[in-house]
Amino acid sequence: MERIITVFGSSRPRENEADYEEAKALGRALGEAGFAVCSGGYGGVMEAVSRGARSAGAKTYGVTAEFFKPQVNRWIDKEIRMKTWQERLFELVRLAHGFVACKGGTGTLVELAVVWEMLNKSVIAGKPMVVLGDFWTPILERVREVELGHPTVWGESNGKLVHTAATPAEATDFLQRALMR
Repeated sequence: MERIITVFGSSRPRENEADYEEAKALGRALGEAGFAVCSGGYGGVMEAVSRGARSAGAKTYGVTAEFFKPQVNRWIDKEIRMKTWQERLFELVRLAHGFVACKGGTGTLVELAVVWEMLNKSVIAGKPMVVLGDFWTPILERVREVELGHPTVWGESNGKLVHTAATPAEATDFLQRALMR
């Protein structure tokens, strides 16, 4: 059975920039671990993770939307074209067995928040979520914050739904272990 990891991240990084190279290493690590990789299909992190996965011989999926003008990146094996941005987001979630959020802007924040809330409500129970690096740490810590010994409105258990990994290898290892359960 094919196991697919959906990766979220910014469209801005370019080849030879640190964020691009990290995403490419992530794609390669996921591919070497036997995962197929799914992304939004465009440039930046989406291109880099697809490129890395393809270099490891893994299948790549790009979920695009008619809403956006850019064409799918050349590292995508299979494009899945959706009509709207919302349909695209939910298809990225539906296809995945697990998720990684890389550094990104408001689009990536929405993707992270949607997956986190779907996990919290058990809509997609059992699908592990990882954030790569420390970019999202302030947001994660704020949600996990405990005041006077009592969990905030979000609650301590909600905070445990998202794992933080320092490196692509650590993210991949976590996903492998989580999906073996």
